[in-house]
Amino acid sequence: MHQGELVDPFPSARGRLANGAVSRPATDWEQRYRRTVIISDTAATAFVVAAIGNFFGARDAANWHEKWGILAFGTELLVLCALAVGRAWVPAVLGQGAEEFRRLGRSLFAATVVLALGGIALTSRNIKLWIFVAIPAIALVTMTARYLLRLWLHKQRKEGRCLRPVLAAGSPDTVRDLITRTRKFPHIGWRVEAVCTTDGRGLDGDELDGVPVVGQLEDVAKHVRHDGYRVVAVTPDPHWSPDRLQRLAWNLEGSDTEMVVAPVLMEVAGPRLHVDAVLGIPLLRVSMPAFTGGRRVVKGVVDRVGATFLLMLFAPLMVLVGLLVLVDSRGGAFYRQRRVGKDGREFTILKFRTMVAGAHGARAELADRNEGAGPLFKLRRDPRVTRVGAVLRRYSIDELPQLFNVLTGSMSLVGPRPPLPEESAAYGPDIRRRLLVKPGLTGLWQISGRSDLSWEEAVRLDLRYVEDWSLALDTVILWKTLRAVLHGQGAY
Repeated sequence: MHQGELVDPFPSARGRLANGAVSRPATDWEQRYRRTVIISDTAATAFVVAAIGNFFGARDAANWHEKWGILAFGTELLVLCALAVGRAWVPAVLGQGAEEFRRLGRSLFAATVVLALGGIALTSRNIKLWIFVAIPAIALVTMTARYLLRLWLHKQRKEGRCLRPVLAAGSPDTVRDLITRTRKFPHIGWRVEAVCTTDGRGLDGDELDGVPVVGQLEDVAKHVRHDGYRVVAVTPDPHWSPDRLQRLAWNLEGSDTEMVVAPVLMEVAGPRLHVDAVLGIPLLRVSMPAFTGGRRVVKGVVDRVGATFLLMLFAPLMVLVGLLVLVDSRGGAFYRQRRVGKDGREFTILKFRTMVAGAHGARAELADRNEGAGPLFKLRRDPRVTRVGAVLRRYSIDELPQLFNVLTGSMSLVGPRPPLPEESAAYGPDIRRRLLVKPGLTGLWQISGRSDLSWEEAVRLDLRYVEDWSLALDTVILWKTLRAVLHGQGAY
């Protein structure tokens, strides 16, 4: 072993498959992680049902085994069966993305329905306890445990461990984009170790962004058989005709390799993509973004209920912050500013004041020091920011009054960043798609770096949210916002 070489905590040896292909059981660490998740779910479910059963069973000890013991055992068995049937333990969805939690939620909902129907059939009086107490508690504990496991896995991946070796095959430009994204987001779990291009050469001779070019596109299956890559990522290139893709899929059969084909619509993903077979032809169907309908109604209800709850929770803090702002510098506690919302309608946004009075008039004098991306005006050390304001900005406390905007319907808890009127006036047709939905108190930009992002990256994240919005994505963003706020990254 060379000095400084990273050691995978789940080492595995290569072996040969029946068809001669090399198996690189990176599946070893994948299967260990899967077993850890299964054990975690089982232990969490057992803990919850035991705690609830013991608490209520102690009040009715005579009938413990007859009523509470049977219900507790049946509930745990039902939940675990629902997780297995709902494919909540499939390695492909564990460790990243919202799909893991979406499957977990669907499985627990299915268990709730079956439990309710069973209670009706058995005319059990105690079934409500397990429906309205046990299942929600199981959901809370299992999701928290999975999130903690995911944090551990992502930490390992940032250190170069627990990564799937990838062979990328396509045009140099699209492969380079894939390499850049996998390096920027190691938590996805991919490491591009080799590249195949049309002519067997990269943009840098025999390499492409430091990754060796091992052959031409016709050689992909041969290199997989020889080196046992876990993933073949096919990126757009004129070479990839339907027949060639089909032959490649056939040649990879029997190996441990997963073939992933990147569609031309690189920024469209999630619930909008569907694969249908029409007349024997596989078609990628892209549904329209959901700007109206039942899910949007649910989102609106969640926004108002959530804003009401958070305002009640943070009311003492907001009163304290308001007093500190008044004591720290002259001016009011709140700052009002016109912003552009859904469909281009302007509204007044509320924030705690973080700058000295008359700060907007002094902006022209600081124009030559602007560090903001695109049309944004930002300074890391803005002389107009007060002492209290610097702390409020670092932890985004200044944005708490925007909960009133959410409550009145001009904003959402999650959405694109609300732009200034002069910013939106400079938008082109593509960027104006940000205005198809309500702006948010938080969003993908908030959990991805905030002011540290380039203008292009911030726009890309906002447009991605507009295109791929879902209730599950909102839940993940809200969960990750807490960590982003506590770290204070990109906030100034």
